[in-house]
Amino acid sequence: MLIRGLNDNDDCMKEVAGFLHALQPCQAYLSIPTRPPTLRHVRGPDEAVLNRTYQLLAGKVEQVEYLIGYEGDAFAFTGDIEKDILSITAVHPMREEAVRTMLSLAGSSWEVVDRLMAQGDLAETISAGPYHLWEALIFASA
Repeated sequence: MLIRGLNDNDDCMKEVAGFLHALQPCQAYLSIPTRPPTLRHVRGPDEAVLNRTYQLLAGKVEQVEYLIGYEGDAFAFTGDIEKDILSITAVHPMREEAVRTMLSLAGSSWEVVDRLMAQGDLAETISAGPYHLWEALIFASA
């Protein structure tokens, strides 16, 4: 996983590429933070660094795959909307849009989220996505 200012410099990536080349894995995965990190200053690299790193790794490893995109909104739905939202957000922050979609499928409104936030069970934050697009994220506060 590439973190801006921590391990996204050329020297570090050359070292990783050399290590992977010695290991000879069938495949390597190049990832960036796609969920909100614990530390607010943590960001992924810009696209130029990501591309340069991919090219470097691809020259040393048989197959390199990006793990840089949003994994989608296909969350399990049992019919108990409060329990579902709390279960998901306990391990996986949800984008506001995904929560709204799930509420709609359940025939519920944002009032469910407001109630859970008032109870202290959920919290909302604004976070930068992989390419610094700011978005609201819902997560379990406990």
